Amino acid sequence: DGQCDVSDWHDLVAIAAGDWHTVGLRADGTAVAAGFNNDDQCDVSGWQEIVAVAAGQFHTVGLRADGTAVATGYNEFDQCDVSDWRDLVAVAAGNSHTVGLRADGTAVATGANSNGQCDVSGWRDLVAVAAGDWHTVGLRADGTAIAMGSNKDGQCGITGWRDLLTPAA
Repeated sequence: DGQCDVSDWHDLVAIAAGDWHTVGLRADGTAVAAGFNNDDQCDVSGWQEIVAVAAGQFHTVGLRADGTAVATGYNEFDQCDVSDWRDLVAVAAGNSHTVGLRADGTAVATGANSNGQCDVSGWRDLVAVAAGDWHTVGLRADGTAIAMGSNKDGQCGITGWRDLLTPAA
């Protein structure tokens, strides 16, 4: 499907891989994408001032330098409805949901929530977020983790995890 057609990409500072597409972030703040594009998840050529990218199953998310987000692709579950998000420092894309980390350490999420993967409004003191197919994980400043969503295979069984942050040298 073309997701590996990246040999002519250059000046990359970050990459992300979705199920059927690949996204690259160039040093100049623009994005490139290759692969399956039936839902316009590769339509990133107009993106400017991007500092991070994330790729879900059939959608792509970009974090702008001003802390806002942009998304394109499959949007049946509103996973691309990020235009009103502000003060972001990170984004993550799951199967059919999108997660943002705000500068104040809180999280925001949109999209499919059939397993509670978007129930992150009470999360605090986060330093990172990640999105799996049907679950969301947050890393707290104290080195502990929190997870919401499908736990079918134990992927949310992380309540005992501690000391996940690397101490400064």
